[in-house]
Amino acid sequence: MIHVLAFYLFATLVVCSGALTILSRNPVHSVLWLILAFFNAAGLMVLLGAEFIAMLLVIVYVGAVAVLFLFVVMMLDIDFAELRAGFVDYLPFGMLIALVLLAEIVLGIGLWSAGPIELAQRAAPVNPELSNIQAIGGLLYTRYIFLFEAAGIVLLVAMIGAIVLTHRSRGGVKGQNIAKQNRRRPQDAVRNINQPVGQGVEL
Repeated sequence: MIHVLAFYLFATLVVCSGALTILSRNPVHSVLWLILAFFNAAGLMVLLGAEFIAMLLVIVYVGAVAVLFLFVVMMLDIDFAELRAGFVDYLPFGMLIALVLLAEIVLGIGLWSAGPIELAQRAAPVNPELSNIQAIGGLLYTRYIFLFEAAGIVLLVAMIGAIVLTHRSRGGVKGQNIAKQNRRRPQDAVRNINQPVGQGVEL
């Protein structure tokens, strides 16, 4: 009974948060509603026994993507009046996408009503004593180790590319010469002056 109540609670919050993400006039509020939707979707994944996907939603989407959206929206100087003025121009395209999504939802409901899809014969056998994370980790680091490493290399190249593209060489910045600093002697750095009383020091 508690699982059913938790499911309806998470599902209701996901739907409401998604709707408020679209309908909010303030982009910062939209990102906050999106973060709430991700958290509740992670709760649904936990109820389904897919705790690995739940952690991905919290760590990757909430911890990285949504926070990045929030910082970008807060740092950019967005003209909300201009955004609202262009809403009518994109309305036909938005309605077309909405109709396509509605058709997909109707098709999915119809296929679900027709009967369950037999996936047990296609799925690989899994030891019931292993948790979801252990089973996925075993596959990633054995059968799909090369693909996993290739994905890591792609992400590393993307990170290096982002750093190179955003790096700007500024003029007038005094650089640091380590070799020159190491060759410096105490007698070159300190000067003893017998300064008379009442006179300033000339540099």
